[in-house]
Amino acid sequence: MQINKETANNVAECLLQIKAIELNKIHPFTWASGWKSPIYCDNRKTLSYPKVRTFIRQKFVETIQENFGEVDVIAGVATGGIAQAALIAQEMELPLIYVRSDSKGHGLQNQIEGVVNEGQRVVVIEDLISTGMSSLKAVDALRKKGCHVAGMVAIFTYGFEHAKENFRKYACPLYTLSDYDSMIDVAVEQEYINTEDINSLKSWRKDPANWNVLV
Repeated sequence: MQINKETANNVAECLLQIKAIELNKIHPFTWASGWKSPIYCDNRKTLSYPKVRTFIRQKFVETIQENFGEVDVIAGVATGGIAQAALIAQEMELPLIYVRSDSKGHGLQNQIEGVVNEGQRVVVIEDLISTGMSSLKAVDALRKKGCHVAGMVAIFTYGFEHAKENFRKYACPLYTLSDYDSMIDVAVEQEYINTEDINSLKSWRKDPANWNVLV
């Protein structure tokens, strides 16, 4: 996972300001997996703030241009990555597709929606990386279609070690605009949290499944 630290801090600040990232150790959030977490990240909120939306779009485009060279198609991962991918594809004047987690059970039964051809060079867009497996299912679907997946770009990653390992196994370069460490740095600097909360936040990332036991 690769990141530009200045961009990471700026994006983290935006996410904290609009409460796309919320922190609450006393009353932790419950994820769909059942994990208890002191952090919840909802990057869909960025779409409701034009200045933040524009800034993130620009950083996505810069990251793609700097790291992937010529691209044929922008692919959004359903559902969180679709809107971001649409903004990027419009800015870059490129075709847009999106990839479901599984094929539809009716109609044409597509997993990939839109027009993409074998051999085309695709960059995948995601809003959030946790374990990475749902995002990598999109990569797998595109490769089975015969596409060349140049890599993936996401707004935010929790930086789990098993996520990093998953992307290595898939040989899929991942760039994120911000990450968990940058969020902690900015949150302390901007007094969203105090230094006493840092150990709790770091212990959660080491073992999120058992964090409620550890604290």
